Amino acid sequence: MEDKNNQMKKSSSLNLSLPSPENGIYDEEKQSSSSDSPSKTSKRKPGGWRAMPYVLGNETFERLASIGLLANFMQFLLTVFHMDQVAASNVLNIWSGVTNFIPLLGAFLSDAYIGRFWTIAFASVFEMMGMLTLTFIPWLSQLHPPPCNPQVSQHCKGPNKSQLGFLVMGLGFLSIGSGGIRPCSIPFGVDQFDSTTDEGRKGIASFFNWYYTSFTVVLIIALTLVVYIQDSVSWVIGFGIPTVLMFLSLILFFIGTRVYVYVKPEGSIFSGIVQVFVAMHKKRKLKLFDERQSNGVFYDPPLPKGSIVKKLPLTNKFRSLNKAAIVMEGEINTNGTPTNTWRLCSIQQIEEVKCLLKIIPVWATGIICFTAMAQQGTFTMSQALKMDRHLGPKFQIPAGTLSVISMITIGIWLPIYDRLIVPSIRKITRIEGGITLLQRIGIGMVFSILSMVVAGQIEKVRRNSAIMHGSGDGIAPITVMWLAPQLILMGFAEAFNIIGQIEFYNKEFPENMSSLANSLFSCTVAGASYLSSFLVNILHNTTGGHGHPDWLTKDINEGRVENYYYLIAGLGVLNLFWFIYVARRYQYKTRLEVDDGIKLYSEVHELEEMKY
Repeated sequence: MEDKNNQMKKSSSLNLSLPSPENGIYDEEKQSSSSDSPSKTSKRKPGGWRAMPYVLGNETFERLASIGLLANFMQFLLTVFHMDQVAASNVLNIWSGVTNFIPLLGAFLSDAYIGRFWTIAFASVFEMMGMLTLTFIPWLSQLHPPPCNPQVSQHCKGPNKSQLGFLVMGLGFLSIGSGGIRPCSIPFGVDQFDSTTDEGRKGIASFFNWYYTSFTVVLIIALTLVVYIQDSVSWVIGFGIPTVLMFLSLILFFIGTRVYVYVKPEGSIFSGIVQVFVAMHKKRKLKLFDERQSNGVFYDPPLPKGSIVKKLPLTNKFRSLNKAAIVMEGEINTNGTPTNTWRLCSIQQIEEVKCLLKIIPVWATGIICFTAMAQQGTFTMSQALKMDRHLGPKFQIPAGTLSVISMITIGIWLPIYDRLIVPSIRKITRIEGGITLLQRIGIGMVFSILSMVVAGQIEKVRRNSAIMHGSGDGIAPITVMWLAPQLILMGFAEAFNIIGQIEFYNKEFPENMSSLANSLFSCTVAGASYLSSFLVNILHNTTGGHGHPDWLTKDINEGRVENYYYLIAGLGVLNLFWFIYVARRYQYKTRLEVDDGIKLYSEVHELEEMKY
C-alpha cells in the first residue's frame, strides 16, 4: 500500500504548473502561449475593488442595454410586427426558455476551456450583434410589416418569413450573448478578490449585494425612461439607446484588462461528473472501507500546483459514490495517473459531484419561490390596467412601470442591510454574513408567500370596487398604489432569496464549477416561467363551467385571480416546509464564524450537521 501512496504522490507531475497558489491567479496573456514557462509568468495581486468599476460598470451597461431593449418587447411585437397575443407570447416564452437554459453551455465552455474573461468577451460581441439586428428592424421598412392602426383595420399585415427570420436571428444572437455573460459575470467579479483573506471574504460578500443593487437601479431606469421613449418617442431611438449602451459596456470591459485577475479553467466538469457515475457503476459490487481507516485505499492525488480549487476531504455523504475512488490492482500508472479515468476517479472528483447532488434539492425550492415573484410582470400588470393610474390631472403611470416599486425597495434595503444590519447581527451570531445563506433564502420564501396572500386580498378589494361602481371600462375607482404592498413584499423576497441563492451557489460549489453554479439561477428563472405557464393553462382549462367563467378569464373583473394567488401561496407554504427539511440536513462546504478573528470550519466532520 505504501507503493501505491508513492505512486499517487507522483501523479501531480503531469499536471500543468501554475503560479504560486497564494492568490490563485495567473496572467492570462502570458499563459495563453504554451511556450511560456510558469516561472516566467508575472504575478499580480487580486484586482479587488480596483477592478470593480470595470466589472460592475460593464455589467450595469450590459444589463441596462439588454433589459431596456426587451422590457417593452411584447408591445413591440403587437404594434410593430402586428402579431396576435398568442403568437407574441409564444415567441417570448420560447426565447426566454432558451435564454435561461443556454447559460449551462456557457458555463461549461468557461469552466472547461476558455475561461471567464474570454467567455464574457465573446458573448458581449454576440449580444452587440443581436442588439444591432433588433435596432435595424424598426429602422428599415423592409425588416418589418407596413404600418397599420389596429383600431382602424382589423386585418393588419403580419411579418413575412424573411422579416420573422431576421427577428429570430437577432433574438438568437441575444441568447448566445446571455449564455456567456450570465454564468460568468458574477464569478468573474468574485475572482477579483482573494478568498483566503478576511478582507477578500468581506469584499466578496459586499460584491454580491452591490451587484444586485446596481442591477436594481438598472431595472428602474429601463422600466421608466427607456420604456417611455419607446412608447412615446420612437422605437428606433428606444432600441438605439440600449445598443449604444451595450457598445459602451464592451469598451469599458476591455479597458479593465490590465487590472483584472484571470483564473485558469480547470478542465471539463461535465465529463468528470459522468466519469464518477460510470466508475461507481463498474465497482458497485465492491465493499466500502471505513473512510477514517482508508489511507491508500482511495485514490487521492494532490491538486495541481497553483490550482484555485480547495482540497475536499472524503465524506460519508452519498457514500456509494466513494467506490469510484477505490484503487484496484493495475489501475494506476507508474507516474501516478489512472490507467482509465472511467474506472478510477479521485476523491476530489467524487466530492465535487457530491456538492452538486446536495445542492439540487435546495435549488429546486427556488422555482416555486420565484414563481410568486414573477407575477409582478403578468397578473399584477392586469390588475393595474383596471385601476386608477393617474398621478395628477394629466400624467398616467404606465402599467408596466409599477414593478419599479419592488426595485426601489431592493435598492433602498440592500445598502442598509449590508452596512448596518449585517454588522449588528454578526456581533450576536458570530456568523460572517450575519445569518447563514440558507436562513437568508428561507426568509425570502416567507416574504414571497406573504406577497401572494396580500396580492389576493388586494385583488378582492379591487374587483369588488370595480363591480360595485360598474363603469363601462371596468376600471375600479381606487388608486393603483394599492398594489404597492404586494410589490414591496416581492422586493423583500428578491432581496433575501435571490441574492441568497446566488451567493449560496457560488460559495458551495467548488471553485472550478462557479460558472456552472451561477447558471443554476437562470435555470430557476426558466423553471419558474414554465411552472407559471403550466398553472395558468391548467386553471384556464379546468376552473369555471356551469355558466361561470374560469379564474383567469379574459375579463379580470369576471375572473378570480385572487384564487390563483392563493394557490401559489399554498404551494409556497408546502415548498417552505420542504426547504426547512432539506436545509436542516444540509452540510456547508465551509462555515465562517467571527470570533477574535475568522475561524474556518470545513466539512471534514461529516457526521456533524450544520443546521439551517
